[in-house]
Amino acid sequence: MKISFGFCLRIMFCSVFLLASLGQAANAQRKSIAPIDKGNPLPELVSGYYFANPDSRNLQDDDFENPGFLWMDVGEALWNKKEGDAGKACASCHQKAKDTMESAATSYPKYYPKTKKLINLEQRINICRKDNMKAKPFKWETNNLLALTIYVRNSSRGKPVNVSIPEEAKGFFNKGKDFFYLRQGQLNISCAHCHEGHYGNKIRADLLSQGHINGFPTYRLGWQRVGSAQRRFKACNRLLRAQPYAYGSDTYNNLELYLSWRGNGLPVETPSVRR
Repeated sequence: MKISFGFCLRIMFCSVFLLASLGQAANAQRKSIAPIDKGNPLPELVSGYYFANPDSRNLQDDDFENPGFLWMDVGEALWNKKEGDAGKACASCHQKAKDTMESAATSYPKYYPKTKKLINLEQRINICRKDNMKAKPFKWETNNLLALTIYVRNSSRGKPVNVSIPEEAKGFFNKGKDFFYLRQGQLNISCAHCHEGHYGNKIRADLLSQGHINGFPTYRLGWQRVGSAQRRFKACNRLLRAQPYAYGSDTYNNLELYLSWRGNGLPVETPSVRR
């Protein structure tokens, strides 16, 4: 069968129109807020929720279907479990997390005077276990640490991220910013190339987000489990063919601070669901 050139052009224009329409439909679903901090390079703040596909968003929205809530249940049990030589539980000092942790997770990472470095929420939990409960700290990315972190952060769900940069944290913040814009690995690409310059564009079957971490720890369908923001950092480093850093390293804590600041004002969504 002979196909005319005019027919091919019509097919091409219809395809372009369809893709443009799909893009507009996706854009129409997004909700954004204006950056609240002076110097934020983003013209708008859009949660990764709005770059996820409808199935992922539906899973996140239903607390009974959201697989991250399996870890919430474990976290609640750990919150009330007495451990260590001090015979204390988290609840011994902090009572009900919904009351005492309502905004706690919105401010991490933060400067810790004892070490004169940044700590994130996972490290704060382990400091409490070690110093106050006299219990063994949880290893990074284990179910127990993820579960307790999710439980605490969920107490702040819906509250806006509110990370501050006091004078003693500015050096760490600047290092995190530098890392975000640093070209890395064999691909010679920075975090900013994807999450600032091309957010909303497709990478394979997924839409590139702005790289916000207001939903972490998150349940990723590709992982079939929950994971921390720093696990995602490691995965991105590997995608760039770059050497990942250690969990809790100064480099990743600095980056976590910078990314949290970039998302100031976005609501905490933990446990979110992503592909």
